[in-house]
Amino acid sequence: MKKTILSRALLTTALAGYLLLSGAVSATDYVIDTKGAHASIEFKVSHLGYSFVVGRFNEFEGDFSFDGNKLADGHVNVTIKTASLDSNHAERDKHLRSPDFLNTAKFPEASFKSSSIVDKGDGNFLLNGDFTLNGVTKPMTIKAKTIGEGQDPWGGYRAGFTGTTEFALKDYNIKMDLGPASSYVQLAMVVEGIRQ
Repeated sequence: MKKTILSRALLTTALAGYLLLSGAVSATDYVIDTKGAHASIEFKVSHLGYSFVVGRFNEFEGDFSFDGNKLADGHVNVTIKTASLDSNHAERDKHLRSPDFLNTAKFPEASFKSSSIVDKGDGNFLLNGDFTLNGVTKPMTIKAKTIGEGQDPWGGYRAGFTGTTEFALKDYNIKMDLGPASSYVQLAMVVEGIRQ
């Protein structure tokens, strides 16, 4: 009996050691640091092909799991308050929040939920998932890159990455037509998370 218990204990210890060495431990959970304003989601849209309208969403939250040695084990979830859109022009923002564009009264949130991560090497990865905007959910791929990870001065541990993507307004039932040059939105995000 004692030999059986000892054998099981040794087997459990050996298995735990193997999992640690092989990187089979699950990715670590982080909360996106929006309170400290160490994350951002910005957008850019061509204005009639002559310049760009740029802005940001001031309110969003989310979390992610991350293992720098095994990116494919991670995931990302982000929720955006669409009414927090800010292009530094009050009248334009009012129009962008209207049913012509984001219809924020009816759809106060947009979201991204990852479904898979494809490691492309050298810290680059493709973040695949579902993006919901204006009541429409469609697949989206974000081209992303790890920035770094490590201890912060306050006793915590942080990790971060950047990402970019593009989508067509018509794909999310946004019918306002300002011409072909203005039919796509570019999104750029900087994400920094605090390990939980």
